[in-house]
Amino acid sequence: MSSDISVVICAYTEDRWEDVLAAVASVRAQSLTALETLLVVDHNVTLLDRLTREYRQTEDVRVLANAGPRGLSAGRNTGIAAARGAFLAFLDDDAVAERDWLRHFAEGFEDPRVLAVGGRTMPAWESGRRPAWFPEEFDWVVGCTYKGLPPGRIRVRNVLGGNASFRRTAFDAAGGFATGIGRDGDKRPLGCEETEFCIRLTRARPDAVLLIDDRSVIHHRVPAARERFRYFRTRTYAEGLSKALVAQSVGASKGLESERRYTTRVLPSGVGRGLRDAALGRPGGAGRAGAIVAGVLTAAGGYVLGSIRARRGGAAFSVLPVPSASSAVAAGGPAGDARSTGGEGAAA
Repeated sequence: MSSDISVVICAYTEDRWEDVLAAVASVRAQSLTALETLLVVDHNVTLLDRLTREYRQTEDVRVLANAGPRGLSAGRNTGIAAARGAFLAFLDDDAVAERDWLRHFAEGFEDPRVLAVGGRTMPAWESGRRPAWFPEEFDWVVGCTYKGLPPGRIRVRNVLGGNASFRRTAFDAAGGFATGIGRDGDKRPLGCEETEFCIRLTRARPDAVLLIDDRSVIHHRVPAARERFRYFRTRTYAEGLSKALVAQSVGASKGLESERRYTTRVLPSGVGRGLRDAALGRPGGAGRAGAIVAGVLTAAGGYVLGSIRARRGGAAFSVLPVPSASSAVAAGGPAGDARSTGGEGAAA
């Protein structure tokens, strides 16, 4: 059975070559066949040419060059412009989707009010197991679903961009992903571009329904460098900076709506569990409690600094129209004709 879903995978580095191939293979193995898979390469000529050669004879995979500025948001916008499907799904370049991933997305769109469906992202730790100190409440640090979200199919403020799907009409209503807010090259690991987009979407379409269906599962690789506290601290700080930009754009009441419940309910419960485990002599309990506290303080520090910068005009992002399909094809073309200029960009 085939679908009307185009899958977009943004790639930026040859270091993830095997991951990218695995991601594409997982899409091609879906129980509900994707209409096409679009590989968008972010200003990396070597990777672009190599992927073009790899998929030259594969009709359902197209390789494109990012037609916009360096970064994940512009790469996604390029994929949106070039896609032929009525629905678009996004998959991280270092993740693999379970077989029924697209099928469960499609089921969510049976309700015409639904404009976005996200899924559950599980960490695949390079070391083989979760670090004892790493709290599940902070799995968003490594791009995964965090402990505290209700199970099942639930209505949410925003979906996570590395495991999400949208009706094409969502982008007609709200424009594309904002540039200047998400991942970009070797800069600090920012995020929140999908949060800003989803809030903007529900403002443009107040009747819109956004869902997470935890049956749409992907497994996201967590490299060893991201299993360390140094990355944990850097990523939580960057999240605070990003949240400040979102709050500046949409207002703190909406921009921090979900975060209030998270910080007042989910995290205190996590600290309590960590302290209880420590008292019972279970490994990692004190570390998890301490990491939660450190994560909150670091994110708060980033938010305060980001808010000051935003008020002074030192930090900003822009929402650009999604480029037309003709411009995206001209910049990248189908597999076998893709070209780009520049060095290396980034995808989450």
